[in-house]
Amino acid sequence: MLAQLYINGEWVDSSGLERIPVEDPATQTVLAEVPAATEADVNRAVAAAKTAFGEWRWQSANERAGMLHEIAHKIRAHWDELVELLTREEGKPRSENEEEFEWSANTFDYYAELGRHSRGRVIPSGEPRTQLNLVIEEPYGVVGAIVPWNYPLLLLAWKMAPALATGNTVVIKPSEMTPLSTLRFVELCCDHLPPGVVNVVTGAGATGEVLVRHPDVPVIAFTGSLATGQRIASLAAPMMKRTHLELGGKDAFVLGPDADLEPSIEALAYAALINAGQVCTSSERVYVPGTLANDFVEGLTEYVRRLRLGHGLEPGIDMGPMIGDQYRAKVEAQVAQARQKGARVLTGGRRPPGLEHGYFYEPTVLVDANHDMDIMVEETFGPTIPIMTYNTFDQAIEWVNSSKYGLGATIRTNDPLLAKRFFEEVKAGTIWINDPLTDNYAGPFGGMKYTGGARELGEEGLSTFMETKHVHWDFSAEKKSWWYPYE
Repeated sequence: MLAQLYINGEWVDSSGLERIPVEDPATQTVLAEVPAATEADVNRAVAAAKTAFGEWRWQSANERAGMLHEIAHKIRAHWDELVELLTREEGKPRSENEEEFEWSANTFDYYAELGRHSRGRVIPSGEPRTQLNLVIEEPYGVVGAIVPWNYPLLLLAWKMAPALATGNTVVIKPSEMTPLSTLRFVELCCDHLPPGVVNVVTGAGATGEVLVRHPDVPVIAFTGSLATGQRIASLAAPMMKRTHLELGGKDAFVLGPDADLEPSIEALAYAALINAGQVCTSSERVYVPGTLANDFVEGLTEYVRRLRLGHGLEPGIDMGPMIGDQYRAKVEAQVAQARQKGARVLTGGRRPPGLEHGYFYEPTVLVDANHDMDIMVEETFGPTIPIMTYNTFDQAIEWVNSSKYGLGATIRTNDPLLAKRFFEEVKAGTIWINDPLTDNYAGPFGGMKYTGGARELGEEGLSTFMETKHVHWDFSAEKKSWWYPYE
């Protein structure tokens, strides 16, 4: 399979010859090759989107809503094909990808309806009999959507749906590791949109940089690593370009001193290991009270040992591979350093025997961890559960807030006073109490501190793609007493 670029409603070849192989991370088999889009390719895509914006912005909200609902309908109609393709190129179990497509379809439905609402308000005027003051929210124009590999369709939907609903057009740059499901999604689900409203350019970082630098792209929406987000911010700053950056995290999981152990064990295993820990909101550091530590750690270790690894399309699989060798190597390095500094691995900590092909790594539980270890302070993005014990709840909150990241945090407790104190004092964009990693279409998602200030989902996710204008309208058009010459 040799993919093409999608520009102005057509599948076109790149102007360059470079191709990027796309692997199945469970088998290391090359599934296809995609073009490394050149600067000329990106310029074509942006020009098409800019031209399409001239008409798309004036489509009625109802017309746009109908088109977004149609995208959701087509996702569901092509469910099996899209889920299988995503499982092959991204690796997580089929059941998790089914959930991703359900959320993606629902996101388009949600923003189809939210986009119908009036945007703006009438504010009091200095002369209410002869003046009208309006606050208007209007689309920016062309949105550059740079999407990560771990949830390529869902995180695209979180950007694309509100951008289109508010009248913007889009140029998508999917991850070079998972572009195939995005290309097939656009082919199957977006063919009814006017040409140029949605465009796709594939490629690696160089392609993304061209999109970020382009003067006709006023907004860049990006989810990914801190380093790449900082690079985007530096490139966009000279143009005062709007950047919408969600840059990962180092989310904490706190076991309250009153928590029930069995459901807490299962909640933590899910929060830390879904998609092999390759989730920006994964619970990557765990704080357990010393009074519960022995029983909790013993139960968690036994639970994690029973998880089944394999290809995501195999039945009964709990965890698939990591996305690539460099990501697995990072996890291995963090585990090795933690061991060197005194941490103990109770289960995992190795490549699983019998799965030599593919980028598999066993889910790993570590104890005796501390904040001198990278695995407790730097983003891991892999299937590890490092655990520290705390003496007081004050200490636990201090440790949670010690991170430079502030995406999310979870507490397991039955005590409403502890829960209230936790969500009031912890600096994170999302606080989960007892039910980690759940999303809500109407609730904003995003972080604080080095995670960035972007918000997706909810009304905030819609406002991200609109800029505000104040209109001061004087009906009388008469000379005013405060104009020159002064008396």
